[in-house]
Amino acid sequence: MFSSGMTKNEIADVLSDIGTLLELKGENPFKVRAYQAGARTLEAIEEAELARLIEKGELQTMKGIGEALGLKIAELHRTGRLEFFEKLKASVEPGLVEMLQIPGLGPKKIRALRDKLWIVDIAGLTQACLDGRVAELDGFGAKTQEKILAGIRNREAYGRRHLWWDAAEVAAGIVAGLRRLQQVQRVEAAGSLRRGMETVGDLDFIVAASEVGPVVEWFVSMPGVNEVTARGETKASVRFDSGLQADLRLVPSDQFVFALHHFTGSKDHNVQMRQRALARGLSLSEWGLFPADEKHGPSEGQRGSGERMTEDGGQRAEDTGLRADDGGLRTEGGGQSAGGGQRPVLVQTEAELFAKLGLHYIPPELREGLGEIEAAEKGELPRLVEHADLRGAFHNHTTASDGRNTLAEMAAAADALGWEYLGIADHSKTSVVANGLNEERLLRQVAEIRALNASKRFKAHLFAGVECDILPDGTLDFDEPLLRQLDYIVASVHSLFSQDEATMTKRIIRAIEHPCTVMLGHVTGRLLLRREAYRVDVAKVIDAALANGVIIEINAHPNRLDLDWRHWRKAAERGLLCSINPDAHDTSGLGHVRAGINVARKGWLRREQILNTWPLAQVGEWMQARA
Repeated sequence: MFSSGMTKNEIADVLSDIGTLLELKGENPFKVRAYQAGARTLEAIEEAELARLIEKGELQTMKGIGEALGLKIAELHRTGRLEFFEKLKASVEPGLVEMLQIPGLGPKKIRALRDKLWIVDIAGLTQACLDGRVAELDGFGAKTQEKILAGIRNREAYGRRHLWWDAAEVAAGIVAGLRRLQQVQRVEAAGSLRRGMETVGDLDFIVAASEVGPVVEWFVSMPGVNEVTARGETKASVRFDSGLQADLRLVPSDQFVFALHHFTGSKDHNVQMRQRALARGLSLSEWGLFPADEKHGPSEGQRGSGERMTEDGGQRAEDTGLRADDGGLRTEGGGQSAGGGQRPVLVQTEAELFAKLGLHYIPPELREGLGEIEAAEKGELPRLVEHADLRGAFHNHTTASDGRNTLAEMAAAADALGWEYLGIADHSKTSVVANGLNEERLLRQVAEIRALNASKRFKAHLFAGVECDILPDGTLDFDEPLLRQLDYIVASVHSLFSQDEATMTKRIIRAIEHPCTVMLGHVTGRLLLRREAYRVDVAKVIDAALANGVIIEINAHPNRLDLDWRHWRKAAERGLLCSINPDAHDTSGLGHVRAGINVARKGWLRREQILNTWPLAQVGEWMQARA
């Protein structure tokens, strides 16, 4: 609507930047959270919906926005500029923001470095460390100085995020190892990993143990540990060779559930839960659930400048009363248990914790502060799809194109998974790099699939399909008579990603409108941590898919996870059908559906909204009806 303005994602980035800058300036934490919450709210709004809300003057009525923030968003959307943001940026040295990338340096310490040593960038910080001046500051010391220097040296490698899939593999081994220790009573992974976010900054493990020493010793001695960054009675932190950080938090058994909930996050979810508790005369924290007028946990003075959580839902040591001394961590208050002799309400599970606040259990994937608490209060949370609900998968490749396993091997792998069916969709002829199939080779593969089905060699029924390139003008790679001989097609963009948004959107919609298109593959073309999405109006694409009865896939490949979970809730409510497709290029790749389940659950999807949870007969009937 306003061609010179910003998109909603660009606006969300600005709001997040404002929150960071305010935090560096030491502003009120509630003001900081307001901008961060506003950014997250925007991420969940479709582009067209944002334009409508602004045009109607209704944006400020949305939860998490408000009048003042609504005016700023409207100005950015209309003009692409915000005087408040420009002045704020000018008031904060840009080097201070860069310093946030150094492990162990939060806004509080950065402010101290600026105010006491006039350090305003990493170059100045490096020199001050080399001169020994940082070690002389109160609250720093020689060990902190050494860690800062190490962080500067490694910040490029350590600053990277990690795919959920990779982080989950590491976390599974750690959890299994911890559970084998006789001292461990309970253990779970927390943070963004548990919430099923597409990428993970670090790993959090919550452990209740009868004896902490052996647990910490095992944790810091794990294979692949490159650096032990903290080691104490309540916490230990390590970095692996990959740069992935893992934090171990040890708590008493009666605090385990509260700590697990707290460090799972997200921050917005936790803030709303604390507000709900306060409205009921209670105080909720990682230490427990108490009457609001009773003192518990570290005192306000020991917490520093308010509670501040990491992006993964955890909480930084400098803001919880934890401090480093001689390489160890301990509580300033002298222990983990609640102050004043008060004990938390005893609960054994998170379901019991939610029930204490009048809520149905909220799965971790939904804890993003996006309406899950209100739905849990009303008993309106969906029964989310589960991995066990899947009966098969589409969009899989074989050695006929760029896969690494034969058709028979892929079918056998589907049998081993107990699936009822498997869809084969090798690349089409224009994908030369992927050894795409021409007309003759594709028809030969279709005949092979039909023969395998007739032979009853495999229990899983094979559907004959193709991943058909969407050409630059929106036409498909094969003519309609050939496509009519297939059970289904997945239409995907694999070229000319640089097209402008209007052209790319028109291109994809034209492909959706083709009568043979059954599914749309990896809608935005993104490769997580490697390539940004191409410019496309996702809202218009969803509208076109709904109008034409076309499925949009969740491409479950860990590098893609596309269409993003933030689009799915509203789209599915409107009737958009999904298929969780692993985009498998070998037999092990069929397991990628686990990552796709995360996306579906975060998108509030139920099994009936996902094609490949349907039984074989129903899928066959649906495809026949579309033919």
